[in-house]
Amino acid sequence: MRILITGGYGFLGKSICNNLESKGIKEITNVNDSGEGYYRFRKKDFDLINKSECLELINKFNPEKIIHAAAKVGGIGANKKYPADFFYENLMMGANLIDSCKNTNINKIILIGTVCSYPKITPVPFKESSFWHGYPEETNAGYGIAKKTLLTQAISYKQQYGIDFTYLLMVNLYGIGDNFDDQSSHVIPALIKKFVDAKNNDLKSVEVWGTGNATREFLYVDDATEAIVRTIDKPGSFEPMNVGNGFEVTIKQITSMIKTIVGYNGEIVFNSNYPDGQPRRCLDTTLSKQNLGDYANTSLYEGLKKTIEWYNEAL
Repeated sequence: MRILITGGYGFLGKSICNNLESKGIKEITNVNDSGEGYYRFRKKDFDLINKSECLELINKFNPEKIIHAAAKVGGIGANKKYPADFFYENLMMGANLIDSCKNTNINKIILIGTVCSYPKITPVPFKESSFWHGYPEETNAGYGIAKKTLLTQAISYKQQYGIDFTYLLMVNLYGIGDNFDDQSSHVIPALIKKFVDAKNNDLKSVEVWGTGNATREFLYVDDATEAIVRTIDKPGSFEPMNVGNGFEVTIKQITSMIKTIVGYNGEIVFNSNYPDGQPRRCLDTTLSKQNLGDYANTSLYEGLKKTIEWYNEAL
């Protein structure tokens, strides 16, 4: 088969490509090459926000399946500062891509959604049946609504054009190769960087945003990738499917765990002047485990240890 990977040079995309390679699916390095394999590209070559470039990409590579992993992502701070960018770029990348697939040989699109699309107040654990029952938490509503809208588009295009799709709702991902930028990183890489920096610079304390009482669910990136790849040959559904570990931890707990693994001996200061974001996040993963088997095989401690070791070596 010919598989197009959007965002193939990003954090999740690289892991997807590595997984495909491990299964014997080789990379096609030139968009005009024939034969089977997967193709990934950089934004400078094909910008999905530009509809004509998106059409050019589809017409040149002529894929059978697409894994849409490209996204503009970031933590609470970045989402609060650039809500319009998060909404527009994520919406347009997905909308252009899906529309470019009509009347082609593409028989399957795998769309990567986000737990941020769930309503702010959702019974825990989040079940797929609650997906449409309210508005997302305000600090990342632009991002959540943009990704949510793509499910509606995919449903419409399946009805009119027969394009099959799978829509996966991901929890917070972390792991080797994550984004550690101060302005745009998610909670785990942001905390790892803070504690490593504090240890290396002999700082007496580390400030953590929020009360620490909010809960989150985290999934190691390679486990998420395994779930994604397992959907390639499975029939799609009009309903979204949760992908995660199925358990939640408080920010205080994850902070303490990272502090211990890093070996930092100073104080943790929680700054409640900053928002916690959504109060609780934890997915019901019954459906994905029934359809995909056991894919979440990396414990939180093991995943954090691997990530911290990699980050220290990369410094």
